[in-house]
Amino acid sequence: MSHLTGKRVAVLATDGFEDSELTEPISAVQEHGAEVIVVSTKTGSITGKNGHEQEVSLTSADANANEFDALVLPGGVVNGDQIRLDADAVAFTKDFFAQHKPVGAICHGGWILADADVLNGRTVTSYASLRTDLQNAGATWVDEEVVVDQGLVTSRTPDDLPAFNTKLVEEIGEGEHPGQTA
Repeated sequence: MSHLTGKRVAVLATDGFEDSELTEPISAVQEHGAEVIVVSTKTGSITGKNGHEQEVSLTSADANANEFDALVLPGGVVNGDQIRLDADAVAFTKDFFAQHKPVGAICHGGWILADADVLNGRTVTSYASLRTDLQNAGATWVDEEVVVDQGLVTSRTPDDLPAFNTKLVEEIGEGEHPGQTA
């Protein structure tokens, strides 16, 4: 039995996600026994920038962080930009921090963290073009493969996925982190 058995992981995305940044974290947590629920701003399916289609299980309007153990925010410029404009998605994201639950954000997935106002005093990384946005939201930005800060796992690009997935699985396995706050 894997160490994430019984854990429910939400993956929040919409059209334009970076395909590998959605599919590889999903595979990683499923390989360790977690159940994955894809949450989006719309029903049906969403399409990645390279054509991967992913069925949506739940809309952001209907999603409740109480029902999950962790959240994954894949990147993709269009995805990151659109997700942060959805008030339900922003509130859903913020609730994970209020409940001290692990959150993983890679590449442009970190944009929603600024809108959720959960970065003050945190150390993060992201795609380099988000640096100023994340710093303006109160974060210390560093250029590293993966950064873990009290249950928040961040990475820069698809090249960082092996390190990101390893730390994501580890943080979900550890469960709630008292320092993970909104």
